[in-house]
Amino acid sequence: MTLYRPAMLDRRAFLVGMAGVVVAPLTAHTQTAAKVPRIAFLAGGARAADRLLIQTFWQQMNALGYVEGKNITAEYRFAEGAPERLDEFAVELVRQKVDVIVAPGSGAIAARKATSTIPIVLTYGDPVGLGLVASLPRPGSNVTGLSAFASELGGKQLALLKEAFPRVARVAVLWWKQNVLVFGDMKSAAATLDVTLQLHELRDVNDFEPTFAAIRTERANAVIVVRNPFTATHRARIVDFAAKTQLPAMYGDREFIAEGGLMSYGVSVPDLWGRAAIYVDKILKGARPADLPVEQPTKFELAINLKTAKTLGLTIPQSLLLRADQVIQ
Repeated sequence: MTLYRPAMLDRRAFLVGMAGVVVAPLTAHTQTAAKVPRIAFLAGGARAADRLLIQTFWQQMNALGYVEGKNITAEYRFAEGAPERLDEFAVELVRQKVDVIVAPGSGAIAARKATSTIPIVLTYGDPVGLGLVASLPRPGSNVTGLSAFASELGGKQLALLKEAFPRVARVAVLWWKQNVLVFGDMKSAAATLDVTLQLHELRDVNDFEPTFAAIRTERANAVIVVRNPFTATHRARIVDFAAKTQLPAMYGDREFIAEGGLMSYGVSVPDLWGRAAIYVDKILKGARPADLPVEQPTKFELAINLKTAKTLGLTIPQSLLLRADQVIQ
């Protein structure tokens, strides 16, 4: 019997060794299977200008259990106010096979042209008007997310401006090509309020000086700046113009107020970006964008910069200050 023991020991050692060889590939396979999802941000504005929005998005993602660089990664593509670059960025992200693209209106349009399969979560815009979804309840495509379109928004901005400054009669409106949808209600409100609208489209940086000159020539006595990636990127320049010409100005979001703007009224864009994280979470867990209804804006904000008002020698009615969500002293 002793003659066979060494052979048996060798066989046992061989089996133990083989077990180690089998286990190692299985462990490696398990690690590979736990794929870290990768999302992408695609926007026409500047990353620095959208810092608060990105921060709000990641705060919500953290609450849902995601930590950038640990269990999720991200690509960032911002056109810095040059929307013609978006198509190129979108194609690049599709080639990288990201799992979800997070984008406001102009970015979502570029992404939708580049892919019909990678999920796209809209953070801001009018998805039906832009042709991104069939309807809000049933998107029917690879796009879903948040609608920032409220048909009465333009009229409300004009009404608040008129309430603050009753003598306003000629209002210059700075807009971008994708803002045309807000003008229907604004024009109706202008007729009711006896206000003449002077529309000025800003397409690129070369339009600033001619537009500013036209506003002076046409003797506008107030300004409304419709929110879009271009005006958001160059908000400091616009706010500076309003200050130098001492024109009361109404902006589309409160970020202008932080730059020294006078008043803003609009959809809470940070709120939309935070809610977009919930869509990303659902999609990463297997939900189809076509089955996720688009949500409409629920939070609107009025912000007033009293410091700017005092500098311009303007008085804001107490009734308006009491209704403001934010007042900068």
